[in-house]
Amino acid sequence: MAKIVAIVNQKGGVGKTTSSVNLSAALAAKGYRVLLCDFDPQANATSGLGVDKGRAPNVYDLIIRSVEPKNAVVNTPYGDVLPANKDLAGAGVELISLDRREYRLKDALDKLSDHYDYIFIDCPPSLELLTLNALCAAHSVLVPVQCEYYALEGLSDLVSTIRRMKQRLNPGLELEGVLLTMYDGRTNLSIQVAEEVKRHFPGKVYATVIPRNVRLSEAPSHGRPIMAYDPTSRGAEAYTALAEEFASRS
Repeated sequence: MAKIVAIVNQKGGVGKTTSSVNLSAALAAKGYRVLLCDFDPQANATSGLGVDKGRAPNVYDLIIRSVEPKNAVVNTPYGDVLPANKDLAGAGVELISLDRREYRLKDALDKLSDHYDYIFIDCPPSLELLTLNALCAAHSVLVPVQCEYYALEGLSDLVSTIRRMKQRLNPGLELEGVLLTMYDGRTNLSIQVAEEVKRHFPGKVYATVIPRNVRLSEAPSHGRPIMAYDPTSRGAEAYTALAEEFASRS
């Protein structure tokens, strides 16, 4: 049975999709059975693994039209993908009138769980009904935090949301870990943000940090994770190390 991890931060541009794609691919490269569920209407995780955004059926069809989940899974050299497209942008409104509206994604992923070791959910940068679906489906939450001035803004809202989810909808939900991204050890700011995050989340911050790396930014335009695009880059080394740390802790 798969461990299901939602990768969440309501702030955009924190490396959420980059981490979803590259952690999934790094674990798949180590022999784990991995599924990446793209649950963001921008569908960047879909294209980042070389899958056509126009492919159907996709995750929208799973949660709105109750399509059989296995029919939507796409096999790639870097692990399996449940693709998304722009139709997902309207799903939040459509879900309101459906039965089990908070559990539509959970019901779909439960049918796939036995086939994987890990299922990652790349969430949209917001805390609305799509993200609530992801938090109901997940066993734990991984939070990427950018090492910049506004990094901690909104984190208290996210922690409060996770707490409310535990109380009302998903009692087993836990904080998997906090991942520092876009880290530059040459700057006092990155060091200070890292210290502050560790103070807020004792014992939950990964020792592996993701550096600022141009190759990480380039890889999605080639439809490949960093390990396939430039395996010798600092970004590839970091995500490989993160995969080892993640697997050892989970």
